[in-house]
Amino acid sequence: METVTFDVNGMSCGGCVTNLVNALEAVDGVESVEAEVGSATVQHDGACNTKMSNAIIGAGFTLGNDFDWKDGSVWKKSAHNTKWCLIGCSIGEFGTLAYYSYSGITSDLELYSRMWYLFAILPLINGLATSVMLETAIMMRNQMDFRNALSTAFGMSFISMLMMEISMEITDLLFTGGELGLNYLAIPLMLIVGFITPWPYNYWRLKKHGKACH
Repeated sequence: METVTFDVNGMSCGGCVTNLVNALEAVDGVESVEAEVGSATVQHDGACNTKMSNAIIGAGFTLGNDFDWKDGSVWKKSAHNTKWCLIGCSIGEFGTLAYYSYSGITSDLELYSRMWYLFAILPLINGLATSVMLETAIMMRNQMDFRNALSTAFGMSFISMLMMEISMEITDLLFTGGELGLNYLAIPLMLIVGFITPWPYNYWRLKKHGKACH
């Protein structure tokens, strides 16, 4: 019996581990597979290393621990994670800014006053909150218990969310000239900037450390 360990990139959750194990167990000669996010240890009886490597790649992952910015599959996975983060952030951010516009609650605020800053921060906080809730719900749907899902959303997604929220709010303020409210012409650009800003970070985190939002 022989043992070989593969460094596997592009994994982010228990579902990835299951897919990897299933792919490797289908290779002739493989007796058992122990896998976690980022690696797989295979016990086999004369299984072909090339076939095992191809099975890993065929399951949508990449091999090796050298970092680069050219892994298309990781860009795709990180884009998927960034998309859900953007949806969550947009709910709280746009909802709060829309309330400002329709209620007029911020119309009389002096620009860059203490109260202006307080109201300016609130859309960011609400966007973070709704994004964490959405990320938590997604991970619970993937069979993760509430405590671990919430901890993962805070621990692995918070920096991405914060980058996203700050970039979106700055974009909106540039359109409104500092007036706190929702400029509908700014929404497409806010979404684009909000997606692009954290996407490379999410790629790096997934490629280098095998970590993702969900």
